[in-house]
Amino acid sequence: MTQDAIHPALADRLTSADETGIPRLLAIMAALRDPKSGCPWDIEQDFASIAPYTIEEAHEVADAIAREAWDELPGELGDLLLQVVFHAQMAAETGMFDFTDVVGKISDKMIDRHPHIFGDESRDKSAEQQIRDWEAIKARERAAKAEKGVLDGVALGLPGLTRAVKLQARAARVGFDWPGPGDVLAKLAEESRELVEARDSGDHAHLTEEFGDLLFVMANLARHLDIDPEEALRMANAKFTRRFQSIETALAAQGRRPEDSDLAEMDALWDAAKAAERA
Repeated sequence: MTQDAIHPALADRLTSADETGIPRLLAIMAALRDPKSGCPWDIEQDFASIAPYTIEEAHEVADAIAREAWDELPGELGDLLLQVVFHAQMAAETGMFDFTDVVGKISDKMIDRHPHIFGDESRDKSAEQQIRDWEAIKARERAAKAEKGVLDGVALGLPGLTRAVKLQARAARVGFDWPGPGDVLAKLAEESRELVEARDSGDHAHLTEEFGDLLFVMANLARHLDIDPEEALRMANAKFTRRFQSIETALAAQGRRPEDSDLAEMDALWDAAKAAERA
């Protein structure tokens, strides 16, 4: 069966430079999902297949900010907004909710969580007090959702390190926490020894478990040191990329590639790049 074409008048309106704003984007998404005239790829998607793209686009927004690529940020934010519109369109097609409901939910939440702005509470409070108030409001929201456990509601889809920090922070609210970073460092040494023992055992499943324990403690240490572990790892990734590219550049100047070198030479070039950064 041949696919119908989108109505010319609609196509002209949506491609016109005069059409701007959210209504245009919503109409474009609806046209892409139209069963008769839409894009076959967009039509085939569902919540599960789009979710990885949503996470990826959020990371690309963070990447643009980290690189201070302000000229790229509008496009990356647009990509992220499209994910919200895509999910809302799929929900609207089944009658679950639509984009207006999404906007209404977040608007209501922002008003409810800022009684010192939209209610009768005083604005005369510190940022730290506002964070405590925010957490109290969220706790009431979780209670209203019948979330009984302390760890209920921590999203499974979060990046692993981020979810570890959130789980640990929840447990810390009820007193289940190390007294300070020194205690976490001691636990880190213990987990490192257990990882070595697991490696020597030859049991890969056990090795994986111990490696996960070590990462979990590293996330806990980051929390105690007030460090965002995801941001710290992104910075380490960027540093590694930058220094390895310096190795490639140095070798390219000699008409060579990394595979034409050896570890000793590349180590020396790495150290040179490291020294140049610190100079």
